[in-house]
Amino acid sequence: MRTARWLCVSVALMGLAGCNNESEFADLTQFMNDVRARPVGTIEPLPKFRPYEAFTYAASSLRSPFQPPVKVDLTKRQKGSLLVQPDLTRVKQFLEGFNIETFEMVGTISNPTGTFALLRGAGGVHRVKVGDYLGRNDGRIVGITDSAVDVMEIVPDGEGAWLERPRSISLKERS
Repeated sequence: MRTARWLCVSVALMGLAGCNNESEFADLTQFMNDVRARPVGTIEPLPKFRPYEAFTYAASSLRSPFQPPVKVDLTKRQKGSLLVQPDLTRVKQFLEGFNIETFEMVGTISNPTGTFALLRGAGGVHRVKVGDYLGRNDGRIVGITDSAVDVMEIVPDGEGAWLERPRSISLKERS
């Protein structure tokens, strides 16, 4: 048993003696010395950032570039009337702050007080009745059927007068 112990100790000492061989790591030692000898590079300063300049969109009243232009035949063009004009003293309703193109009819509701249309747009589904206003062109709801909402808009004719323009929002099925 004593010889086995001496044998284990002598093998361990020979193993440790073999680890002292520096010739195997001479290339690694040389590489580390070269890396340490390199000059320390300077870090470039951060670039100067310009502050964000806000852009104000000023073409909201113009025709959308994603809709085709309306072709106007000047000889058949309707003349506006000075009798038709929007009521500027009227308090604007919430749905008048949105384009009428953003609304779609999704249904109707009837009860003893009347028939209401359900319009999706402006961030939700809204219940409207005849006489309510909708869209940016003073559009007043003049009729509600099971398949459409009829709206009469008041638009300028370009010569200082106003025109009544009928619009219809059809029922969107399978919404």
